[in-house]
Amino acid sequence: MDLSKIMTISGKPGLYKMIAETRNGFVAESLLDGRKIPVFPTDRSSILEDISVFTLEKDVPLKNVLWKIYEQNDGKPAINAKQATPDEIRQAFEEILPDYDKDRVYISDMKKIFIWYGILLEKDMISKPEDPEVGEEENTDTGTDTEDKKDTSQDKEKPDGGKAGTTTGKKSSK
Repeated sequence: MDLSKIMTISGKPGLYKMIAETRNGFVAESLLDGRKIPVFPTDRSSILEDISVFTLEKDVPLKNVLWKIYEQNDGKPAINAKQATPDEIRQAFEEILPDYDKDRVYISDMKKIFIWYGILLEKDMISKPEDPEVGEEENTDTGTDTEDKKDTSQDKEKPDGGKAGTTTGKKSSK
């Protein structure tokens, strides 16, 4: 599964595919409705390839988590995260990744992963990772680990007062 050109953009719904570079950024196409939008360096965007999930031992790349969801659901849609309760989301995520770090991975992170899974499944973009261990040692920091930025969402307060379960590809100080 190649997630190197698939991204999420802060403040915009769904996932986007990078389709062209411009001198001021790049053009991305929405996987939801096919609209093309300009993405500038000041936009907070994260490539899905760079995201991993915090666990108690070592972090798991997002592509491996998506594959586990796919296997668990036999290639069918997973829980509807938009309508599920937080307890249902947590329970479904624990079935997929039982050793996730409960202090650093929030319900909002889990919800995003299930929503992203649904979008990628609909577009038939989920396949078995070539090497499930690849990237686990590189991305050693995330609830959902995002690309390198000056300010990490891990350091920002969430609206509910907790810290975000996502970081930006930086090495963990574990």
